[in-house]
Amino acid sequence: MAEPLVRSERRGAVALLTLNRPDKLNAINVAVIAALDAALDAAEADESVRVIVVAGAGRAFSAGFDLDMGIGDTPDPADVRRALENDFRIILRFWDSPKPTVAAVHGYCLGSSLELALACDLTIAAEDCLFGEPEVKFGSGIVALLLPWLAGPKAAKQLLLTGDDRMSASDMQAMGLVTRVVPAAALLDEALALAQRIAANDAQAVRLTKQAINRSLDIGGMRQALLAALEIDVEIETHGSGRTA
Repeated sequence: MAEPLVRSERRGAVALLTLNRPDKLNAINVAVIAALDAALDAAEADESVRVIVVAGAGRAFSAGFDLDMGIGDTPDPADVRRALENDFRIILRFWDSPKPTVAAVHGYCLGSSLELALACDLTIAAEDCLFGEPEVKFGSGIVALLLPWLAGPKAAKQLLLTGDDRMSASDMQAMGLVTRVVPAAALLDEALALAQRIAANDAQAVRLTKQAINRSLDIGGMRQALLAALEIDVEIETHGSGRTA
């Protein structure tokens, strides 16, 4: 049997979801999105799961969303829109999940996979992890423009306008985008330990507290801004030189 594209394991009250396309540095394509959807559905429906951790197999968390999303060399604008909306939706699933989400990132965390890690409530990074949003180098846009809301406009512009893809874990922590930096060998243990600390708390209080924090950003206009930025990304991908984010 083929290896699953997303491995799902239980670690006590924690569901560990592992991106499992290591030969492609866990680049996220349509099939991986479908596997993530199924894994998230199962974890969210299971009342004994208190926290969801997402990690990556092999040398990287993820090198980004796959540039080949099955929409051809001359894609139809409607196909591009559907692909980008699907990318946006899976990223925001981690933000909107009723259960706390933790990203454990190592190796590379680039492009839209960085946005996915940012959408998680907490992000634990290995010391060796390199981060970046190189989309402008390829004529692409940003699928889920969370950076200005989480790091402020100056930091967002530094990352997004330069296309820097070699930001260190310590730099990302200084921007408030990484919760904790740990030795690579301890990454998963540290992420699971943090998840277990959250899981030990009252589930309803945790759920409602997460909801209140996220709602404060939505009241400030984040959701509308993200949707407006997605429309700009659709324009970039259908009229510029890029193909996907």
